[in-house]
Amino acid sequence: MSKNTFEENQRRHRLEDDQRVWLFGYGSLIYLVDFPYLESRPASIRGWSRRFWQGSHDHRGTEENPGRVVTLIEEAGAVCGGLAYLVEAPVFRQLDIREKNGYLRVATEMTFDDGSHAPGLTYIATPDNEAYLGEASEYEIARHIYRAEGPSGTNADYLLDLAAALRELGLHDQHVFDIEFHILKLGNQ
Repeated sequence: MSKNTFEENQRRHRLEDDQRVWLFGYGSLIYLVDFPYLESRPASIRGWSRRFWQGSHDHRGTEENPGRVVTLIEEAGAVCGGLAYLVEAPVFRQLDIREKNGYLRVATEMTFDDGSHAPGLTYIATPDNEAYLGEASEYEIARHIYRAEGPSGTNADYLLDLAAALRELGLHDQHVFDIEFHILKLGNQ
């Protein structure tokens, strides 16, 4: 079941319209940039790992057959790479709609490729949200993804697009690449 977090996100981290904020993208925000931004830079955040543990009832699946999309899981010593976008505060209205299926805005410290740091926001779907699917083996996740499709396309395309974008950025994510391996094998059966 999906939980619409739009209203909650509008109350969190109140932003003034003239404010500029860094947004950290680690999933589809890396390769599906359908929002205006002022600057984009490779970045990472510490203490988090990317995992396909969140359900997607509104984009890559349906209420009856949710897809699986990435969220961040706290993990000591982990570093999650992605892209940071400098956006004007009103852009978060659009992003809050896009990320409404269980994701909440969370403050984070980003590290850019040059070693500099900046505070910003990211979207995380925590285990207590209604759309959370939780941990499973990469093979089970791949089988789930292979069968899911929603208004934004197939769940497999989401996974393959993310894997390609990570490679283009020079980032290695074993979880994502293991699922990709299984998806490609399923596609060749």
